[in-house]
Amino acid sequence: MSSSTTDIKFPLAKAVATTETTISVDLSDGRTISIPINWYPRLLHATEEERKNWKLLGKGEGIHWPQLDEDISVESLILGKASGESQRSLQKWLEKRETKGSGC
Repeated sequence: MSSSTTDIKFPLAKAVATTETTISVDLSDGRTISIPINWYPRLLHATEEERKNWKLLGKGEGIHWPQLDEDISVESLILGKASGESQRSLQKWLEKRETKGSGC
C-alpha cells in the first residue's frame, strides 16, 4: 500500500474586517470566514484604529497588523488555530503598551 501527499492550496485573503468580537476575512474562493477575536489576544486588546490598520502578507497568504506586531496566516484561520503566543509574551507586550500609553 502506498500513500501520496497532496499539496493543499489554501485560498488567499482579500479583505479583513474586525469588530469587538470577531475577525472576518474574505477569501479568494468566495468564502468569508469569521473567527472569535479572543483567539488573538493582541487584537482583542487593540484599539479599533489599530485593528483597522492591517496589510496582506505575500499575495494574501497572511495578514499583518504592524502596530500590534501580529501576523496571522490564512492557513491558521482556516484550520482553526488560535494564537500560539505564550502568556508571558503577551504580558510583556501589554506592559510595553501601558508604558507607551497606547491603552486598551
